[in-house]
Order: sequence, then C-alpha cells, then structure tokens
Amino acid sequence: MNRLIVVSNRVAPTQRGRTSTGGLAVALLAALKENGGIWLGWSGEVTAAPARAPKMVTVGQITYATLDLSQKEYTDYYNGFANSSLWPLFHYRLDLSVFSRQFFDTYQRVNARFAAALVPLLKPGDIIWIHDYHLMMMADALRRGGVKQPIGFFLHTPFPAHQILTALPRDKTLIRALLAYDLIGFQTEGDLVEFHDYILHEAGGELLDDNRVRAFRRTARAQVFPISIDTNNVANLAQQSQRSRRNTRLKESLGGRDLIVGVDRLDYSKGLVERFHAFEHLLQRYNDLRNRVVLMQIAPPSRADVAEYMEIRRTLETAAGHINGRFAEFDWVPVRYLNKSFSHRALMGFFRTARVGLVTPLRDGMNLVAKEYIAAQSPRNPGVLVLSRFAGAAQELTSALIVNPFDIEDVADALQKALKMPLEERRERWRSAMDVLRRNDVTAWREKFVEVLRKSHTRHNRA
Repeated sequence: MNRLIVVSNRVAPTQRGRTSTGGLAVALLAALKENGGIWLGWSGEVTAAPARAPKMVTVGQITYATLDLSQKEYTDYYNGFANSSLWPLFHYRLDLSVFSRQFFDTYQRVNARFAAALVPLLKPGDIIWIHDYHLMMMADALRRGGVKQPIGFFLHTPFPAHQILTALPRDKTLIRALLAYDLIGFQTEGDLVEFHDYILHEAGGELLDDNRVRAFRRTARAQVFPISIDTNNVANLAQQSQRSRRNTRLKESLGGRDLIVGVDRLDYSKGLVERFHAFEHLLQRYNDLRNRVVLMQIAPPSRADVAEYMEIRRTLETAAGHINGRFAEFDWVPVRYLNKSFSHRALMGFFRTARVGLVTPLRDGMNLVAKEYIAAQSPRNPGVLVLSRFAGAAQELTSALIVNPFDIEDVADALQKALKMPLEERRERWRSAMDVLRRNDVTAWREKFVEVLRKSHTRHNRA
C-alpha cells in the first residue's frame, strides 16, 4: 500500500493529548492509521526564527511533521489572507473580507515553505493529499520543486460564486495555482458548479470529459466527494457514553425536560446569533414549551485575537443573558451557553441524550456535527435533526427538518415540530439518514478520493 501524505494547516490535536471537535481530524486519522504516512502542518507555535526543517514525531504508523510560523507569517498568512480574506469570502461575507497584497504574498511564501519542507520527506510511491483553503497554492510550489507524485486537494469550505471570487485581488493567480493539482475535491455539486462557472466565465477555460477542466494552459480533474464520519464508531461511542458520569449528570440536571443541542466552533458563519433569536421566538410563540425545553449551545472559542470573533462572543453572551432573564424560572434556565471544549466521547453522549440536534450555519462546506448527531441516536428512540439548507450535509440528509437559518420563525416552527414529532416518524427519518451515513462513511470517502486521485495522475499540462 502506498504511503499517504496528508498536509493541512494544523496537525490533528487528538494524537497530541488534546480534545478536538474538528471534522478534518476525525476524518483523516483513520486513513493515516490504516495506510501509514506523514501528516505535515503548522505546529501552532509562533517563533522569532522558524526552522526550515519540520519537527518530527512518530506515533504508531503516523509521522507528525510540524513547522513553526514567524510572527509575520502568523499575522499575514494565517490571520491575514487565510482567515481575513479567504474565509469570509468563501462564506459570502464580503463585508468582513480584508484584502492586502502583503497578505497574499506571505500566503504564497508560506505555501512554498510547506512545500520545501515536504519534498525531502517524500518517497516515489507516495500519494499527497493537501487540505483546505490555507494551502491552495502548495501544489504549484511542489511541481516547481520537481515533485512528480499524485497531488490531490480537498476544499472543506464552500466554493463561492464566481462573482464573489472575483472580488479577491489576484484571484486568477490563486486559481491558476490551484490547477496544478491532479484532483480538486469539493463538498457538494453546488460548489463544483460555482467552480465550473469561474473556469468558464472568468478564466476563459473549458470543461472537458471525465470531470476535467482546462484553463491557464493547465488541466485538472474536479469532482464532488462529500466528506463523512466513522459512522459505526460514532454510534458505538454514543452508546457507551450514555451511561458515563458526565451524561448522567446532564440527564439529572434536565429534570425530565427535552434537550436541544448545538455544537459549533465560535464563528460568524455558524449562525449562532440567529439560532439564539429562533430559540427565543420558540419560547415566545409556544407557551407550552416554557420550562419544558433547554437549549445547550457548546461553542469552543477560535481565533480569539480576531476582532470579529471577539464581537460574536460578546453578542452571544448578551443574547443568552437576555433570553434567560426574560424566560427563566427559579428551577429552569432555558439557555446553557458553554464557551468551552469537550471530548469527542462526551459530545457523542450529549448528542444521544438530546431530543433535537440544531445545526443551522449560514453557510458551511459540509458540517460533520449534523452527521454525528444522527449516528449518535438510539435506534429505539431517536432525536430529530434540524438542519440549515446552506450546510453541505443538507444535500445528503434530506430526511432532516431543513430550514432557512435567516428565517427565525421557520427555525422556531421546525424546533416545535421536532419536539412534538411522533416516535414512528422520528424512527423513519432516522433510518433514512443512517442509510446514507452507512453507505458513505469516512472510509468510503477516503477510498473514493484516493482511487480517483490515482486515476487522475496522468499527463498534466503545466505552464
């Protein structure tokens, strides 16, 4: 079996003694454990003079190779181009996008530095799989460095409409570099359509057979690979966790009330403010649910030094206080807002306990929380998933209650329907969703991508 070489901005923290709710870590660890290989990424450290060679740690079959960033790289590459330019733009938030030539130049240099660090570690039979918007230009640097191995790229975020992407200065330079990959993977058909539109209408390119595109004198294959979860493992973990001390405490604290659960990284794309407003509307409109339901929103902090993230944290704290002040009783607090992380095992237990999983991003590439919530349910008494139409998961989990997260009345009505739904309907919806998750689990996702990447690594036109 060929070694798998994974590259992402951050290396999976689950193997380094930390908890993680990130979909990328959950999705890729199984692949590396099975095939063996290297995971290269940023160490999370910022140093005055970063070494060119990565630090290497081997755990089982996996070698972790990590690079430090300089302060300038952290400011311009990570907080700058990646998270102040690309992230808001890819989530249709042009109002939050910051464009700077300095940001772009540093982004390009960091992609080249990652590539230079990887080249000495490669063997002829390796398959290279690079992930997400932080490293869209890395294949271009690898090809210029003489790398001949198959190189695939998977975008975990949405791909924006071509009219949105053209707001990015030097957008053509970015997409030309992206076409150095043999295979470009997207979450949904909608993302692929937007990419095709850019190739046709902005790059002056063409669509070829066998899912290939050509532009800027380069040819690459572009295809949809909806990321998934380790379905059976999540189900087993949730079943084991339901009797844990933490889960017992949660059930006792509810006092027989129904639990609505949301688990999201603290980010403006997740629709958390709108979600709180929808829950407030639920309590306002449906009096019989007062003192009968609890919303537990878990939102681990992220990018705490970015102004927009500090602002959303303050807004959510204010909203939670407002709802509790308006509706709480001496023995009931309607909103539990937890700005902290929990282990994956604990979260699966929470999901199994919750009558409703509330996943309402304003825009999301996939959202694996939605899939984990379904897999964590008890087959005999499953809960109901309320899911945003703008999450990639809505394309697969069609038996969920699909909502428009911008319409707080729509979300409130869906929550009421979920809480009142008869058992047999809940079972039917759950079985339909689980059929999808069993067919397309993380193993199927990985195997399909790697198989297509091997086939795609043919003569690749480069300029």
